[in-house]
Amino acid sequence: MAAALAIVMVGCGGNGAMVGGDGSRSISDATAQNGHIVTPDSTLPQGAGFMHTNHLVWASNFGPMATTSPTGKTPAQMRGAYSITANGSGAIAIVDAYNFSTALNDFNVFSTQFGLPTEPSTDATLSSNTVLQVVYASGSKPRNNAGWALEEALDIEWAHAMAPNAKIYLVEAASNSFANLVAAENVAKALVGVHQVSNSWSGGESSTIYTDNDSVFVQSGVAFYGSGGDTGGVTGWPALSSNVVAVGGTTLNTSGNTWVSETVWGGSGCGSSAYEPRPAFQDIVSSLVGSFRGADDISADADPNTGASVYDTAGYQGQKGWFQVGGTSLSCPVIAGIANAAGSTKSSQGQNTSFYAAYAGGSANFHDIKSGTAGSFSALTGWDFPTGVGSPNGTGGF
Repeated sequence: MAAALAIVMVGCGGNGAMVGGDGSRSISDATAQNGHIVTPDSTLPQGAGFMHTNHLVWASNFGPMATTSPTGKTPAQMRGAYSITANGSGAIAIVDAYNFSTALNDFNVFSTQFGLPTEPSTDATLSSNTVLQVVYASGSKPRNNAGWALEEALDIEWAHAMAPNAKIYLVEAASNSFANLVAAENVAKALVGVHQVSNSWSGGESSTIYTDNDSVFVQSGVAFYGSGGDTGGVTGWPALSSNVVAVGGTTLNTSGNTWVSETVWGGSGCGSSAYEPRPAFQDIVSSLVGSFRGADDISADADPNTGASVYDTAGYQGQKGWFQVGGTSLSCPVIAGIANAAGSTKSSQGQNTSFYAAYAGGSANFHDIKSGTAGSFSALTGWDFPTGVGSPNGTGGF
């Protein structure tokens, strides 16, 4: 990996964690290949009433995280591996927190690098924009946050990578509070042309969170996608809502732009809800999930060791440029983008019903992930907690 900027570390925490200038932590990962995995502070569990991101950053042991050229997977590799040929239409909404001050520039640099459409406007917030529009959910620009900015870069760039002809809305909540993100969700689902809403953030369950908020994820013709999380075998809300498509993570191996193999990524967040009843679309896997909602429903590449190229100059940990990023914050917009490329206008329940119906028929539209573990959950032949019905093999299963 080429070195572009010096890595900034200003102290050590327990368990070998190094704390950066913006609170990010670099945690040694024995599975990293000639490197280590950095967990941003935004991905760490937050206090009650606040949500966290689900992305992780790969960093070389011999250089900085940010580089002057891409080091992770490219859009052509990801689209090729999952046999995606359509380019999408309409719009995808990304819901995140805080302001990503360099969103338009970074989105266009990423797009130019990989031959994708760019946004010609010089104002990211104009409703007349056709490729990227930033929407302030509260009506006012939120404050900046470096960890969430890298999340936003990942989300908008990789939804765009999978569905380059779809308009991308970046809906920025005023903060990462539960209340502000739910408010942003209501803004996102009402935007013109939106059929997919991607949510790469999560928090803990409670006895009332479903009864009070499941209806937020109901909108005719709109499917809501939620990342399963990056703590293997542990997941949360909103992924466990019956009105959300829960997205797990894999380790994707490719040869050029061709799928070779896929295993469970060890960090894939998954498991059963303690409160949400099993939805009808999971009756076919009732022997596995029991009486409560199980996650995940579907999966895609999430391993930061084999992660995706992301361009961000907002200044994460004092660095700017290309990052290699993973986590279910990658798999979530990838799946939302593939759903758009498939032309899906289904609700979340409708989309999940299609996935499980295809699974019941032994569909070749998914790669069945048969090896690997995440926490206490192992891959199985057929549906399993870490990867759901598997990863996409074309758009037929959507």
